[in-house]
Amino acid sequence: MNLTVNGKKTAVADKESLSVSELLDELNVEDVLYVTVELNGDILERGNFDGTLVRDGDEVEFLYFMGGGRG
Repeated sequence: MNLTVNGKKTAVADKESLSVSELLDELNVEDVLYVTVELNGDILERGNFDGTLVRDGDEVEFLYFMGGGRG
């Protein structure tokens, strides 16, 4: 399956589809508790990671929102 992940063409598992959770595992994404996933322009709710499928040609972004600044 060929995806675009964070702007880069990426080949992953030899399957027709993966759940978002499986994709996170497949790509060894760090800090999975803090990652936000955007699939084809839509932000996914964490509770939907297991039931949302990623398919060939999809665009996926892994986003990390950091707090900080001056207090």
